[in-house]
Amino acid sequence: MEFGTAAHSCCCGCGTDVYTPLTPTDWSMTYDGETVSLNPSVGNWHQKCRSHYVIRKGKVIEAGPWSDEQVASERERDRAAKERHYGKPAAKAVERPTPEPAESVGIWSGIKRLLSRWI
Repeated sequence: MEFGTAAHSCCCGCGTDVYTPLTPTDWSMTYDGETVSLNPSVGNWHQKCRSHYVIRKGKVIEAGPWSDEQVASERERDRAAKERHYGKPAAKAVERPTPEPAESVGIWSGIKRLLSRWI
């Protein structure tokens, strides 16, 4: 995939654009000729909605909410996985304020348009 990223609108309906990097330590996407699956689950912990869901064969499956402790544990697991895979300490994730949803322009708009046909 040219950009190594899957993009979709948050499945809760809040309108937030969600970008999932497709890497050995992040997400993987499977296209079976008809539907798309995204693995692992998507947790929008930095968003106001804090939605958590799985995309399997083109269907959204709501997953349960996570506590702040569970989110912190997953972030640490993710950091350690990156360190093991890439062989160096991963940069600490920085929480950034989320901008208000705006109309997409440019390349992201094209990516979203392509992926929306599958998801």
